[in-house]
Order: sequence, then structure tokens, then C-alpha cells
Amino acid sequence: MSTKSRERLYGADIRIAADRAARARKKADWLACDAWNKRMLGFQGPAQPSPTLGDALNAGFCYLEVRCLGCDTNQTVALDIVRRPKLTPIHELERYIRCKDCSQLRGYPYKRSALVALRETKISAANPASVWWPGER
Repeated sequence: MSTKSRERLYGADIRIAADRAARARKKADWLACDAWNKRMLGFQGPAQPSPTLGDALNAGFCYLEVRCLGCDTNQTVALDIVRRPKLTPIHELERYIRCKDCSQLRGYPYKRSALVALRETKISAANPASVWWPGER
């Protein structure tokens, strides 16, 4: 006679609990990113506190939309290629973002940019840039 192994007794329960925890973390990260997006689009900030880079990627927001204050264009930055720790808050990326067109025009790195929102997709004709202050003209 042998006894049942612990894996057989508790393995399924452990896997189910781990799956529930992962889904709960993903939902919490998505809610935090959504709240930050609404604050940024509705009030134009403040950018801090913001979710971390890892939270945004876990929630499925792979792009950060940035508006250049020099040429007034919106661009997206892929968050999965950013070379920063995953615990870095999104608002700390603002000081490192440069507009390539303005930098080439001026001859030096032009760093004046404003964070707009986190996005799941890049800016394209099907997914245009986010609108700040929907009622503003």
C-alpha cells in the first residue's frame, strides 16, 4: 500500500489558485492603467503617480503616446523595448523621450514632450491619436 503524493492531492488546487492570482493581477494592472489614462486625458495630468512599466506591459498596454511640444505631433513609444527596470514608473520616462524631427531641425536633442496616454496599439489611420480635453477647440 502506498499513499497518494502531495502533487496528486494538492497540485490542481495550487494551479487553480495561481491562475486566479495571475488573472487578478492582470485585472488590477489594467484598472490602474485605465485610471491613469482617464486622468491624463481628462485633466491633462498630473502624470504622477503612474503605473509601473511592468504593470503596463502586464495589462496589455504596449505603447506610450507622447506629444511633442515643439512640432505638436503625437508619437508612440514601444514599452517593451525601453531599457529600464520594470519597476520604473511611467512618468519617469518623460525626461528621456526626444522628438527625432525637432532634434534634427535644431541640431541638439530636443526633449520637450508631454505624456498623453498608454495605448494597446500604435497610432495609425485606424487608431488615431488620443484627444486631449474632448470639448476643447
